[in-house]
Amino acid sequence: MSGKNILTVSSLSKIIKEILEESLPSFSLVGEISNFKAHYSGHWYFTLKDSEAQISCTMWKGYNNYVFFKPEDGMKVIITGKLTVYPPRGSYQVDIRSMKPAGEGELQAAFERLKKKLFEEGLFDDVYKKEIPTFPQKIGIVTSIDGAAFKDLISVAQRRYPLIELVIAPAKVQGAGAAESIVNSIKQLNQLNDIEVIIIGRGGGSIEDLWAFNEEVVARTIFKSNIPIISAVGHEIDFTISDFVADLRAATPTAAMELATPDMSDINTYIESFIINAYDSLLNKIDFANESLISIIDSYGFRQPLDNIRRKSLQVKNTVYRIENNLNKKFVNFKSTLNLLKAKIDSHDVEKTLKKGFVLVNQQNKFVIRGEKFVSGEAFRLKFFDKEIEVNS
Repeated sequence: MSGKNILTVSSLSKIIKEILEESLPSFSLVGEISNFKAHYSGHWYFTLKDSEAQISCTMWKGYNNYVFFKPEDGMKVIITGKLTVYPPRGSYQVDIRSMKPAGEGELQAAFERLKKKLFEEGLFDDVYKKEIPTFPQKIGIVTSIDGAAFKDLISVAQRRYPLIELVIAPAKVQGAGAAESIVNSIKQLNQLNDIEVIIIGRGGGSIEDLWAFNEEVVARTIFKSNIPIISAVGHEIDFTISDFVADLRAATPTAAMELATPDMSDINTYIESFIINAYDSLLNKIDFANESLISIIDSYGFRQPLDNIRRKSLQVKNTVYRIENNLNKKFVNFKSTLNLLKAKIDSHDVEKTLKKGFVLVNQQNKFVIRGEKFVSGEAFRLKFFDKEIEVNS
């Protein structure tokens, strides 16, 4: 063998690298994930295998940021990438550009595995569920401000309990980065001292659309929250891991706000009922005392000093009469106070304000509440009681 046919290791590795990488520039591959590792740098390393073979895979941070779910061992996926050779170790691997589950069955299986894991850890136990306050003054909302669920939450709050204050922590609720966005919003609300309950959720969709609420990082953040959380994800038939970990599950975002807020009409009815019952109770006690007194007066021991007894009885009746008059006056005062409170509550009704001739100015999807916030030369909408008018500059 001549010296011309002798290759160095480096030259052979270079030849192999050129042949493999040029012959397979890009391809798709299906297999099961094994030995998955998320490096602190953000890169992912794992093995993709089937029943007869396996291959090493790498997915760099810049690409895995677009994966909407967190891969885990045992999950079957479809990846797209290219073959690369690493000469220093004489090894080859797949450099992955994109990844998706190999069907809804894989996501459902991952859902069941995580559900079982968290259940066994006790994250679903009732003993950890925090009580939802009956009359909250401030509610935090974690959802997308562009979704219909957000509008439904605002509408229900204004209708049921216009005195409530809502604090919005916008979050991405679908796709890559959604889980991290939800986690950050929940943590931000927990840093505020006056939030009494948090509603997290979104409208309905496929299992892929709702997957952010099935991520383990979201579940553990909900469990660690110091503020009680209501989970309202999807429609009534949809269940996510967030629903099981949260302190309360609502079938829809609308139902969540109804569970979190009292109804003003119910409050008014309760106050009126309380006053009437208290008044009736006092009258019953007075009648009972009066009957007892009459019974004593009619007894044998009081028959002789009849005149004295009659005089005392008249005094008692006069006293009873004065008490009844005072109670009637107090009842009228209570009712006047109640009507005044109801009038104050009604004064917060935007629709009634609009009926008086007032107009709401909406610019850039926000209501303009100060003249200095109005942008001259830009289109805006005028909301009257009966219609809305678009004004183009």
